[in-house]
Amino acid sequence: MADHKEPKTATVSKEDIEQGKTMAIVTYLGLIGLVVALATDGKKNEFVRFHMNQAIPAILVSLIPFVGWAACIILILLGIINASQGEMKRLPVVGNFEIIK
Repeated sequence: MADHKEPKTATVSKEDIEQGKTMAIVTYLGLIGLVVALATDGKKNEFVRFHMNQAIPAILVSLIPFVGWAACIILILLGIINASQGEMKRLPVVGNFEIIK
């Protein structure tokens, strides 16, 4: 079972969270959302980069037919809820991957 780490909100300023909240939500809107986040320098904001790293594996789960589609929807909804609340909680199962540094 994956080891879930504690949220990293202590290392990110409230200003970064407020500035990056919308872009963090956009990252969960599929490949287009990720491209938009990368094109607008979203990875310079620690909060946005965290959610980009959560969104990528969540979206890749959708490549698994049927079960993956349902799991993808659940993971994306959890990610959007976390981003909109300004939280940096890792997603279940896929949340420990760090692709964008």
